[in-house]
Amino acid sequence: MPSQRQLKVGEQVRHVLASALAQGEVHDARLEEAGITVLEVRMSPDLRHASVFVSQLGRSGVDDDILRQLDRVSGRLGGHVARGINLKYAPKLHFLVDDTLERVGRIERLLDEGLGPERWKR
Repeated sequence: MPSQRQLKVGEQVRHVLASALAQGEVHDARLEEAGITVLEVRMSPDLRHASVFVSQLGRSGVDDDILRQLDRVSGRLGGHVARGINLKYAPKLHFLVDDTLERVGRIERLLDEGLGPERWKR
C-alpha cells in the first residue's frame, strides 16, 4: 500500500504532466493531436520512479506510436516535473496504458452473459 507521501507526490506529478501535455509545452505535434490524458501516477517508495498511466481521448487504448513518442520526450516532461515539484531527485517517468475502462467493460459483459436478469432473482 502506498504511503501518504507517495500518493501526494504522485498527484502532484500527474497535475504537472497533465498541464504540460494540455498546454502543448512538449512541442510535439503528434502528442498534441493525440489528446493524451494522464489518469494516474504511482510513485516508487524512494520517489525516483513514476509509473504514469495514460489514455487517449476517444479511444479504448493508446497507440504504440504514441507511447514510444512519450518515452522519447520523457526527458522534457521530466524537466517540467523537476521545475514544478520540489524533490531531491526528478523521478524517471515510465509511461503505461491505463486499461481500466477495458477491464470494466469486460467484467460488465461477463456479468451480462453469466448473470442475466433472470438469474439475479435467486
